[in-house]
Amino acid sequence: MNPVPARLDDDEDEKTRTPQSVQVDKHLFDARTVLITGPITQELARDVCARLLALAQVSSDPITVIVSSPGGHVESGDMIHDTIRFIRPQVRILGMGWVASAGALIYVSVPKERRYCTKNTRFLLHQPSGGAGGMATDIEIQAREIIKMRDRLNQIFADATGQPIERIEKDTDRDYWMSPEEGIAYGLVGKVVSSADELK
Repeated sequence: MNPVPARLDDDEDEKTRTPQSVQVDKHLFDARTVLITGPITQELARDVCARLLALAQVSSDPITVIVSSPGGHVESGDMIHDTIRFIRPQVRILGMGWVASAGALIYVSVPKERRYCTKNTRFLLHQPSGGAGGMATDIEIQAREIIKMRDRLNQIFADATGQPIERIEKDTDRDYWMSPEEGIAYGLVGKVVSSADELK
Protein backbone atom coordinates (compact mmCIF):
# COMPACT_ATOMS: atom_id res chain seq x y z
CA MET A 1 0.00 0.00 0.00
CA ASN A 2 1.42 3.37 -1.02
CA PRO A 3 1.69 5.99 1.76
CA VAL A 4 -0.55 9.03 1.50
CA PRO A 5 1.44 12.14 0.52
CA ALA A 6 1.78 14.57 3.39
CA ARG A 7 1.57 17.58 1.11
CA LEU A 8 0.00 18.29 -2.24
CA ASP A 9 2.24 20.73 -4.07
CA ASP A 10 3.58 21.38 -7.54
CA ASP A 11 6.65 19.47 -8.71
CA GLU A 12 8.78 22.61 -8.49
CA ASP A 13 7.90 23.00 -4.81
CA GLU A 14 8.80 19.36 -4.17
CA LYS A 15 12.30 19.89 -5.59
CA THR A 16 13.06 22.67 -3.11
CA ARG A 17 11.89 20.80 0.00
CA THR A 18 14.35 19.32 2.47
CA PRO A 19 14.09 15.78 3.87
CA GLN A 20 13.36 17.34 7.26
CA SER A 21 10.38 19.32 5.94
CA VAL A 22 9.03 16.23 4.20
CA GLN A 23 9.27 14.31 7.47
CA VAL A 24 7.55 17.10 9.42
CA ASP A 25 4.73 17.22 6.88
CA LYS A 26 4.31 13.45 7.13
CA HIS A 27 4.06 13.63 10.93
CA LEU A 28 1.53 16.49 10.70
CA PHE A 29 -0.55 14.51 8.20
CA ASP A 30 -0.48 11.43 10.43
CA ALA A 31 -1.51 13.64 13.38
CA ARG A 32 -4.34 15.11 11.25
CA THR A 33 -3.05 18.61 12.01
CA VAL A 34 -2.95 21.54 9.59
CA LEU A 35 -0.91 24.70 10.20
CA ILE A 36 -2.06 28.13 8.99
CA THR A 37 0.77 30.56 9.72
CA GLY A 38 1.65 33.94 8.26
CA PRO A 39 -0.32 36.06 5.80
CA ILE A 40 -3.41 34.52 4.21
CA THR A 41 -2.65 34.29 0.49
CA GLN A 42 -4.06 32.38 -2.47
CA GLU A 43 -1.06 30.05 -2.35
CA LEU A 44 -1.54 29.32 1.35
CA ALA A 45 -5.28 28.77 0.83
CA ARG A 46 -4.59 26.28 -1.96
CA ASP A 47 -2.15 24.35 0.21
CA VAL A 48 -4.37 24.36 3.31
CA CYS A 49 -7.50 23.32 1.40
CA ALA A 50 -5.59 20.55 -0.39
CA ARG A 51 -4.43 19.22 2.98
CA LEU A 52 -7.95 19.42 4.44
CA LEU A 53 -9.50 17.64 1.47
CA ALA A 54 -6.80 14.95 1.52
CA LEU A 55 -7.31 14.35 5.23
CA ALA A 56 -11.09 14.17 4.71
CA GLN A 57 -10.57 11.60 1.95
CA VAL A 58 -8.39 9.38 4.16
CA SER A 59 -10.59 9.35 7.27
CA SER A 60 -13.52 10.97 9.03
CA ASP A 61 -11.49 11.35 12.24
CA PRO A 62 -11.28 14.89 13.68
CA ILE A 63 -8.81 17.42 12.25
CA THR A 64 -6.97 20.07 14.26
CA VAL A 65 -6.24 23.39 12.53
CA ILE A 66 -3.71 25.70 14.21
CA VAL A 67 -4.01 29.38 13.22
CA SER A 68 -1.42 32.11 13.79
CA SER A 69 -1.91 34.85 11.22
CA PRO A 70 -2.00 38.64 10.79
CA GLY A 71 -4.70 38.20 8.14
CA GLY A 72 -4.49 38.93 4.46
CA HIS A 73 -6.56 38.19 1.37
CA VAL A 74 -10.23 37.95 2.42
CA GLU A 75 -11.34 35.68 -0.43
CA SER A 76 -8.50 33.27 0.40
CA GLY A 77 -9.72 33.29 3.99
CA ASP A 78 -13.22 32.59 2.65
CA MET A 79 -11.91 29.56 0.75
CA ILE A 80 -10.38 28.04 3.88
CA HIS A 81 -13.42 28.98 6.01
CA ASP A 82 -15.80 27.33 3.54
CA THR A 83 -13.63 24.22 3.06
CA ILE A 84 -13.53 23.63 6.83
CA ARG A 85 -17.33 23.82 6.89
CA PHE A 86 -17.66 21.70 3.73
CA ILE A 87 -15.64 18.61 4.64
CA ARG A 88 -17.12 15.70 6.60
CA PRO A 89 -14.59 15.39 9.46
CA GLN A 90 -15.13 17.53 12.53
CA VAL A 91 -12.58 20.34 12.73
CA ARG A 92 -11.32 22.01 15.90
CA ILE A 93 -9.31 25.22 15.69
CA LEU A 94 -6.50 26.33 17.99
CA GLY A 95 -5.47 29.99 17.91
CA MET A 96 -1.88 30.80 18.82
CA GLY A 97 0.20 33.98 18.63
CA TRP A 98 -2.27 36.21 16.90
CA VAL A 99 -5.53 35.55 15.09
CA ALA A 100 -6.28 38.68 13.11
CA SER A 101 -8.53 39.84 10.29
CA ALA A 102 -8.83 37.02 7.71
CA GLY A 103 -7.22 34.76 10.31
CA ALA A 104 -10.21 35.47 12.59
CA LEU A 105 -12.54 34.67 9.68
CA ILE A 106 -10.95 31.21 9.48
CA TYR A 107 -11.07 30.87 13.28
CA VAL A 108 -14.87 31.23 13.39
CA SER A 109 -15.48 28.57 10.74
CA VAL A 110 -16.27 26.08 13.52
CA PRO A 111 -18.76 26.26 16.41
CA LYS A 112 -17.59 28.10 19.54
CA GLU A 113 -17.18 24.88 21.54
CA ARG A 114 -14.47 23.82 19.06
CA ARG A 115 -12.62 27.15 19.10
CA TYR A 116 -9.59 27.04 21.38
CA CYS A 117 -6.60 29.29 22.01
CA THR A 118 -3.47 29.41 24.12
CA LYS A 119 -3.14 32.00 26.89
CA ASN A 120 -0.89 34.42 24.97
CA THR A 121 -3.04 34.65 21.83
CA ARG A 122 -4.31 38.03 20.66
CA PHE A 123 -7.38 38.49 18.47
CA LEU A 124 -8.15 41.33 16.05
CA LEU A 125 -11.40 42.13 14.29
CA HIS A 126 -11.68 45.01 11.85
CA GLN A 127 -13.36 45.99 8.62
CA PRO A 128 -11.79 45.10 5.27
CA SER A 129 -9.65 47.65 3.48
CA GLY A 130 -8.52 48.00 -0.10
CA GLY A 131 -6.79 50.43 -2.37
CA ALA A 132 -9.18 51.71 -5.00
CA GLY A 133 -7.62 53.06 -8.16
CA GLY A 134 -8.41 53.70 -11.77
CA MET A 135 -11.31 55.59 -13.32
CA ALA A 136 -13.94 57.17 -11.10
CA THR A 137 -16.54 54.56 -12.07
CA ASP A 138 -14.13 51.73 -11.22
CA ILE A 139 -13.36 53.31 -7.85
CA GLU A 140 -17.09 53.53 -7.16
CA ILE A 141 -17.56 49.84 -8.01
CA GLN A 142 -14.64 48.84 -5.77
CA ALA A 143 -16.01 50.93 -2.90
CA ARG A 144 -19.42 49.25 -3.23
CA GLU A 145 -17.80 45.82 -3.18
CA ILE A 146 -15.79 46.64 -0.05
CA ILE A 147 -19.00 47.74 1.69
CA LYS A 148 -20.69 44.47 0.66
CA MET A 149 -17.71 42.52 1.97
CA ARG A 150 -17.74 44.47 5.25
CA ASP A 151 -21.44 43.77 5.78
CA ARG A 152 -20.99 40.08 4.98
CA LEU A 153 -18.05 39.69 7.36
CA ASN A 154 -19.87 41.58 10.11
CA GLN A 155 -22.78 39.15 9.79
CA ILE A 156 -20.43 36.15 9.95
CA PHE A 157 -18.88 37.46 13.17
CA ALA A 158 -22.28 38.34 14.63
CA ASP A 159 -23.51 34.79 13.96
CA ALA A 160 -20.29 33.27 15.34
CA THR A 161 -20.18 35.28 18.56
CA GLY A 162 -23.84 35.90 19.33
CA GLN A 163 -23.18 39.64 19.45
CA PRO A 164 -25.80 41.99 17.91
CA ILE A 165 -24.84 43.12 14.42
CA GLU A 166 -24.84 46.72 15.68
CA ARG A 167 -22.14 45.85 18.24
CA ILE A 168 -20.02 44.13 15.57
CA GLU A 169 -20.38 47.12 13.22
CA LYS A 170 -19.31 49.51 15.98
CA ASP A 171 -16.37 47.39 17.14
CA THR A 172 -14.99 46.65 13.67
CA ASP A 173 -15.13 50.28 12.60
CA ARG A 174 -11.59 50.45 13.99
CA ASP A 175 -9.09 47.79 15.05
CA TYR A 176 -10.70 45.79 17.86
CA TRP A 177 -8.15 43.78 19.86
CA MET A 178 -9.06 41.09 22.38
CA SER A 179 -7.19 38.94 24.86
CA PRO A 180 -8.28 35.31 25.31
CA GLU A 181 -10.39 36.26 28.33
CA GLU A 182 -12.01 39.13 26.41
CA GLY A 183 -12.53 36.76 23.48
CA ILE A 184 -14.41 34.34 25.72
CA ALA A 185 -16.61 37.12 27.08
CA TYR A 186 -17.24 38.32 23.50
CA GLY A 187 -18.29 34.87 22.31
CA LEU A 188 -15.34 34.52 19.96
CA VAL A 189 -13.31 31.97 21.94
CA GLY A 190 -14.63 28.74 23.41
CA LYS A 191 -11.80 27.77 25.75
CA VAL A 192 -8.25 28.72 26.69
CA VAL A 193 -5.97 25.66 26.83
CA SER A 194 -2.45 25.05 28.04
CA SER A 195 -1.86 21.51 26.74
CA ALA A 196 -2.88 19.24 23.86
CA ASP A 197 -4.74 17.02 26.33
CA GLU A 198 -7.37 19.76 26.74
CA LEU A 199 -8.43 19.63 23.08
CA LYS A 200 -11.58 17.57 22.64
